[in-house]
Amino acid sequence: MSIPNILTLIRILFIPLLVVCFYLPYAWSLPLTALLFALAAITDWFDGYLARLWNQTTPFGAFLDPVADKLMVAVALGLLIERYDSLWMTIPSLVIIGREIVISALREWMAEIGKRGSVAVSWVGKLKTAAQMLALFMLLFFAPGSVGGDAGLALLYISAVLTLWSMISYLRAAWPELVRSV
Repeated sequence: MSIPNILTLIRILFIPLLVVCFYLPYAWSLPLTALLFALAAITDWFDGYLARLWNQTTPFGAFLDPVADKLMVAVALGLLIERYDSLWMTIPSLVIIGREIVISALREWMAEIGKRGSVAVSWVGKLKTAAQMLALFMLLFFAPGSVGGDAGLALLYISAVLTLWSMISYLRAAWPELVRSV
């Protein structure tokens, strides 16, 4: 097992820790949850960087890395929907989760027909991920209604816009194949 794959597995193991820390009845539980999320987000960048640097990309890693990312983000968004208990948190969260489902299905289908490269990660997708991870960290760390919490929510809306932009880009790239199969 390569170090990049181990980092991806660690990210998956962080998910139940995030949930447990989130619900602990202590003042330090939410900052700890945010810290665990930040560490997991850093491993997301680091595992891909190391896999490319050391030429250790594997089919297992190519499968597991996006699964780990999507699980981590979906769980964090679910926790935040509960914490904020607000339409303003729910809307961008569901947009982000919905996009992840659509793009995962699109990539799987494009891979089946040998066109996975048509929906490779774009710069908009990378920017979306960075904004999303920072927004989620801020929303986990800061209290709802605080300056940091409001800034995190604004950044989550920016992430949701980037999410839709990147989804439209991927769908446009795949459109010729989608309509060909109708």
